[in-house]
Amino acid sequence: MAQDPRDLDDAMLAFWRERHISTLTTTRPDGSPHVVPVGVTFEPETATARVITSRTSRKARNVAEAGPAGLRVAVCQVDRARWATLEGVAVVRDEPERVADAERRYTERYRQPRVNPDRVVIEITVERVLGRG
Repeated sequence: MAQDPRDLDDAMLAFWRERHISTLTTTRPDGSPHVVPVGVTFEPETATARVITSRTSRKARNVAEAGPAGLRVAVCQVDRARWATLEGVAVVRDEPERVADAERRYTERYRQPRVNPDRVVIEITVERVLGRG
């Protein structure tokens, strides 16, 4: 059942705080899906998910090439019978303060990311949550 990202129960919120690898699905310019494993953080108060990556990665290029309006994407994590998908519109941000904030959040959920001077953050405005936490 789809839920508003600001109205999740405690089990679903806890699931997004646990350490899980997710997949990010974007679309290539030819319309085909591009699905890759990623670390993702979710801020339910602002309905924002974040993925850090290199600006030259295919996922970042797919989002950037969609233009300023962004690209519809989905991130999904699975742990046995529990699963959750965040759907929304993604944009690429390269402002140092946004990248630093995303790195801090990534460190809290996963570990300190390696140094990457070409790092950007894919910010997803989450519109819908599906799953069973």
